[in-house]
Amino acid sequence: MTSKTAPAPSGRPGPEPAQTAPSRTGLRGHPWLTLLAVALGVVMVALDGTIVAIANPAIQQDLGASLQDVQWITNGYLLALAVALITAGKLGDRFGHRQAFLAGIVGFAATSAAIGLSEGVTMVITFRVLQGLFGALLMPAALGLLRATFPAEKLNMAIGIWGAVIGASTAAGPIVGGLLVEHVSWESVFFINVPVGVLAVVLCLAILVDHRPENAPRSFDIPGIVLLSTAMFCLVWAIIKAPEWGWGDLGTWLFLLVAAAAFAAFVAWEARVGEPLLPLGMFRSVPLSAGTVLMVLMAFGFMGGIFFVTFYLQNVHGMSPVDSGLHLLPLTAMMIVSSPLAGALITRVGPRVPLVVAMVVTAIAMFGLSTLERGTGTAEMSLWFAVLGLGLAPVMVGATEVIVGNAPLEHAGVAGGLQQAAMQVGGSLGTAVLGAVMASRVHEVLPGKWAEAQLPQLPPEQAAALGEAAELGFAPPAPRGTPEQAAEAMTRVVHDSFLSGMGLAFTLAGIVAVLAAGVALFTKGGQHGTGPSVHI
Repeated sequence: MTSKTAPAPSGRPGPEPAQTAPSRTGLRGHPWLTLLAVALGVVMVALDGTIVAIANPAIQQDLGASLQDVQWITNGYLLALAVALITAGKLGDRFGHRQAFLAGIVGFAATSAAIGLSEGVTMVITFRVLQGLFGALLMPAALGLLRATFPAEKLNMAIGIWGAVIGASTAAGPIVGGLLVEHVSWESVFFINVPVGVLAVVLCLAILVDHRPENAPRSFDIPGIVLLSTAMFCLVWAIIKAPEWGWGDLGTWLFLLVAAAAFAAFVAWEARVGEPLLPLGMFRSVPLSAGTVLMVLMAFGFMGGIFFVTFYLQNVHGMSPVDSGLHLLPLTAMMIVSSPLAGALITRVGPRVPLVVAMVVTAIAMFGLSTLERGTGTAEMSLWFAVLGLGLAPVMVGATEVIVGNAPLEHAGVAGGLQQAAMQVGGSLGTAVLGAVMASRVHEVLPGKWAEAQLPQLPPEQAAALGEAAELGFAPPAPRGTPEQAAEAMTRVVHDSFLSGMGLAFTLAGIVAVLAAGVALFTKGGQHGTGPSVHI
């Protein structure tokens, strides 16, 4: 089916018509069945974002891996995902989102099986990198399929449900991972993706229809891919390594400078190439640009702040991974419930007001979380987690709609990649920056609190080790023979120092959320224009 855009009196193309998805009565191309198929594939990627962290200790013990090896199991995946997202979105725009999505599912499931069968940590890291590349194919293609399948009046609701699925899968990771590692094996954490992937492939083959605009890109911007990949790699690598190297380290600044130079060269190249990887004209849309910045700021505060909550629950309150996951259910439940509702609200009133209010609510939750103490009960924690979920859901839905909805349909995949890349960069930056702020605060207050408790002065090496443990809220066992009262005082000092750092980190996250509320004032809904299109 082909639709044409009528020329304006000036001879230039007029505004693109509102998106009108074809009416489907069977399985193929049905919007809500498309959402089901897409969501099932995305579950694998979202689940792997958190489930693997629970398996890391078991992997380390079983394969004899070093701490650096275990860090690479996570960092290799995140690097591949962040570097490839926009390029993967372009692949979907060029060759069809259905094909890209199917390739992503098959590759993700296959690499998951390969990880489970690996006999050494080097193989695990290698296949985790490949898994990140296939995951990058999935996410932008999912948004491209939703954008092309749903009519404008139902797109926000679809994105809301899609966001709820991602939120539920992400939060379920620690619970599912804990159960699998405890009762089966660490390999089962990866093997679980195989049956999910097979089911997703069957559904996608039966349901998905390729929607490819006639003016989709026909060439591939290889220099643009190289420059953007280099820039993204150096940026994310610097962010990942900064906590270890230090923000003032020459190596950190070298990677940041290379990233800045590569980004500048990328912009210069994209401005002159005929069919650019990332059309710079997209950023002439103030709402799209604002939505991208909003996504970075939201991920900065959320992912950076929530990173400390797991250590708070497990090391300060002494919960198991499964119990800590259960205590985060109010956050998950509120996101699941409010995401579709946020989609319906944004459809009625537009994204601007809901996004501003949501970021203010998120800021309130962050400031509330900054008050957590050693004796904070489950009820108070649950309240702040629920408020955070209430604030985040409209942002996940609204900012996604603003970015993808304000991009031309032929660049829907690139826009989806941009949205996911903004989340990855924001989350990595938030974890690194807030982690550095927290560590600095812990090392600043720990000696004073130690002295106030009248505890014996430690040798420099032991003091440094204690400071590193305190950054995670972990109180090392007291030396044998230490009086019980002194041991309790040591634990209290470590926990109080950790809470001081976490409180400062959440306060900064709250300030970032307030800034994001200001950015949200510049957003507005997309026109969802399709332009000429071919439905295959």
